[in-house]
Amino acid sequence: MRLGALTLPNTLFVAPMAGVTDRPFRQLCKRLGAGYAVSEMVTSKRELWNSLKTSRRADHAGEVEPIAVQIAGVDPAEMAEAARYNIDRGAQVIDINMGCPAKKVCNVWAGSALMQDEPLAIAIVEAVVAACAPLGVPVTLKMRTGWCAAEKNALRLARAAEAAGIAMLTVHGRTREQGYKGQAEYDTVAAVKAALNIPVVANGDIDSPQKAKQVLDYTKADALMIGRAAQGRPWIFREVAHFLATGELLAPPTVAEARGWLLEHLQDHYGLYGEYSGVRSARKHIGWAVRALPGGEDFRARMNLIESCETQLQAVGEWFDALAQRHERLPLAAANEETLELTA
Repeated sequence: MRLGALTLPNTLFVAPMAGVTDRPFRQLCKRLGAGYAVSEMVTSKRELWNSLKTSRRADHAGEVEPIAVQIAGVDPAEMAEAARYNIDRGAQVIDINMGCPAKKVCNVWAGSALMQDEPLAIAIVEAVVAACAPLGVPVTLKMRTGWCAAEKNALRLARAAEAAGIAMLTVHGRTREQGYKGQAEYDTVAAVKAALNIPVVANGDIDSPQKAKQVLDYTKADALMIGRAAQGRPWIFREVAHFLATGELLAPPTVAEARGWLLEHLQDHYGLYGEYSGVRSARKHIGWAVRALPGGEDFRARMNLIESCETQLQAVGEWFDALAQRHERLPLAAANEETLELTA
């Protein structure tokens, strides 16, 4: 799949998730089968660019290409400037956030709130495209189906965004009103795909290889974007790739494999965040990794009391060593193999 001058390794993408898809997590997902990953959203506010949070989000040192950065804001000129700022720091793709449902984002009319103001949304697209085009950097857009069930304007906005120069569009099959509740619907994704000539990416509730195939078949999308299902299970990308290629389910990873991946991820994580923040922000990743495993909840409760990176790393290694004595492969619940009705 091509995106501007870039050739993507495959069509399985990591969704941008605030507080999750930092560089270490993106690297891990790419290593385990994702062909493309979008960064956490970077603010368009210049006065915040030197903050520790933004500087970490704009850090792409050693990152496997392609490097895609999502920007968020409400002012076309600021968004264009933010695009140039991130390109100067290594971004090869700029993604515009019109999908975040968080109140603190929508309350300032950014994220999915922009879908309520279509003229402003398209003005932002036009400004960012104008800033990126001379630099040969494609611009993509992530949106929801609409603001609420009565205001599903994704198709109309998608057509206007394509006309304004967007190179690829991702649709999360929920409204902003839904947040992450209820079930994603794929009729809107399918309608957008049928109407556009640019690549369309399906996102929302893709949590197994079987579901991935069902969504692809139903929507005819060009690619799939996976978010929450990769938390604690970053190997879902290689599982999906294997199933789409062969029709067969890949065996769960061995305990030794999962141990190695997690420990390497933690070391990379500590390197980015340092001792104090690193040990604390790593807790969620460890919790996701063990939550479905025997004794995982008890271990997570104990692990959350650890205050040093070295002790945390040692505790995780020893816990997986003990698990390996009882299980060769991760004893995860089998994926639901029932065919799902992918309707609104």
